[in-house]
Amino acid sequence: MSSGPAPRLRSLRRHLGSAEGRGMEPVSSPLTTHVLDTASGLPAQGLCLRLSRLEDHGQQWTELRKSYTNPDGRCPGLLLPGQMKVGTYKLTFDTEGYWKKRGQESFYPYVEVVFTITDETHKFHVPLLLSPWSYTTYRGS
Repeated sequence: MSSGPAPRLRSLRRHLGSAEGRGMEPVSSPLTTHVLDTASGLPAQGLCLRLSRLEDHGQQWTELRKSYTNPDGRCPGLLLPGQMKVGTYKLTFDTEGYWKKRGQESFYPYVEVVFTITDETHKFHVPLLLSPWSYTTYRGS
């Protein structure tokens, strides 16, 4: 049988909340995000996002990472421990690509969330609540 125990085991791990089952990295990242599709009430899986930092005295964005949300709508390891610096950061979410994959028209082609980190020893969580016609973000914990 092609389904075998492996898919059932992965599903069980996700259900029980193990880090491996959620696709989370074993190291704790100081910056994370989580995207919820409020139109469906489900996590926004497979949404492309980019993390950038403002450099050159506020003149240029430098891309640090491109990633995709996991099945739980999370992107847990945006920065590795020690990579966080005081400064201005930007998360750019490709909302148009996400909605197009679902055959849904949308109003916002992308969402940019710009935020300032003043203490690199703290952890930061940037959730995004997303629908085809609106979005909300806040500093989470």
